[in-house]
Amino acid sequence: MTKYSKETRRYLLENLQKMITEERWNKFNEVLSNRTRHVTVVLEDIYQSHNASAVIRTCELTGIQDLYVIENNNPYEINPDIVVGSNKWINIYKYNHADYNTLTCFKKLRKNGYRIIATSPHKNDCLLEDLPIDHKTALVFGNEGFGLSEQALADADAFVKIPIYGFTESYNISVSVALCLYHLAGRLKDSSYPWQLTSDEKEELLFEYAIKSVREPQKVLKTLLRSYEKPFQQ
Repeated sequence: MTKYSKETRRYLLENLQKMITEERWNKFNEVLSNRTRHVTVVLEDIYQSHNASAVIRTCELTGIQDLYVIENNNPYEINPDIVVGSNKWINIYKYNHADYNTLTCFKKLRKNGYRIIATSPHKNDCLLEDLPIDHKTALVFGNEGFGLSEQALADADAFVKIPIYGFTESYNISVSVALCLYHLAGRLKDSSYPWQLTSDEKEELLFEYAIKSVREPQKVLKTLLRSYEKPFQQ
């Protein structure tokens, strides 16, 4: 989406609001008040579309704004019947330009202030309820068949596991993501950590939500921008 200056974006938002019901506008702001980038999810080489889609839906419902997808061997395919439009409301970043993309993704996350937490049993792991969340946290989940790659495990900052009380060795990946995010979202909301989006981030997303909620958005923007620029052309 085109980047606009704050002044232009606010002008557009003011006019877009007139095209959207009050109930929907209030819903936008309610959702944004619960959105976070303090925790994010990273998926490495997921290949089952129903799992990929269920994770998107879980992220959206638990307030996670960003999802990072690493495609080393398997394309990340979405099932529209499972996402039910949830992919419309979150940001999905794909890493698939090289033969091996995991460390490139990790480097970007660290640059943005994240600790890389591998969700895998390990000699130095901790239980989910003991995972520190005072820093920005990127939870990394691996392939349905083989789990995380050796490189991902070697480059992780820490490890976390979900308690298991049965014979089966692991949860389905979409269930694992749901358990982790539900737990961590509750902990964040009960904490004093700065987990919410900044005012600028909220405004940027509010603009995106508004654009996605009007008919013929590009035509609407073009008309509004023409009206906005006209006074400066006289």
